[in-house]
Amino acid sequence: MNLKAQNTALIQNGATNLSLKIYSNDNPETVILLHGGPGVPDDMLEVVSQLKDKYRVITFEQRGVGLSECKDCEYKMEDYISDIDAISEYLEIDSFYLFGHSWGGLYAQIYAEVRPEKIISLFLCSPSSGTNKTWKETEKEVMQFNKENVSKKEWLIMGWNSLCGMLGSDRAYQKMFKQVLKNYHKDYFEVEIKDEYFARIHAKPVNKTRKEIVKYRFLSEFNKPDYPIIIIYGENDVYGESKKEVLKRFPTAKVETIENCGHIAWKQNPKAFNKLLKEFYTE
Repeated sequence: MNLKAQNTALIQNGATNLSLKIYSNDNPETVILLHGGPGVPDDMLEVVSQLKDKYRVITFEQRGVGLSECKDCEYKMEDYISDIDAISEYLEIDSFYLFGHSWGGLYAQIYAEVRPEKIISLFLCSPSSGTNKTWKETEKEVMQFNKENVSKKEWLIMGWNSLCGMLGSDRAYQKMFKQVLKNYHKDYFEVEIKDEYFARIHAKPVNKTRKEIVKYRFLSEFNKPDYPIIIIYGENDVYGESKKEVLKRFPTAKVETIENCGHIAWKQNPKAFNKLLKEFYTE
């Protein structure tokens, strides 16, 4: 999808620069989109296109991803929280709508727990299930999903690229995530993504962020949030039993399952996804 931002910005936050794209920037009501990964970019243009006529929509490459250089910075959850704070300060907004997908959905939960006064609403799209030991469980589920969707040869190659990526190879992770995205879309269509996209993936943010997620404390239950929350999963999502942790964490949230869909709802069943998105942001 070819969708041009009305404005771009490079915001300094400590030792990192955050690369922002701003859509419909005349509208003060703002939705911030958090991509998955960690360390894997996604402009989520299909989501932007559905929201930009009513809201100012912000996408950004998270620290260490693409143009968001992070040479000597940290990847603690507190640093990720400060990134969103820096964006809201730059935009001069006290509160905003937060949309997170996959790891971005967990990132949104981490931020909302610490900064509830900033949140107008929370849209969790196939969110990762939690921090600490729960993160390890979700990684096992994702690994099993990938194993079931590749040949033995492809699985061995993925394992090799994963090992080299953990040792610091950008190129290895770029190859691995290319296969991961193929696996995610396997039952829906054959995905074609330009190499320029994968060149924005670097090993450092992937490795360091994953370690910090495991170190981070367990998230608490959101008993009586002052804002609406929706949680959606694809019928054939990559997460399994660990999803129950999210549902327990948000006992009052609206929960939806999209049929004929996997982990990337806006591409795999856009009609059903757009309906839920429109209803939520209209309400």
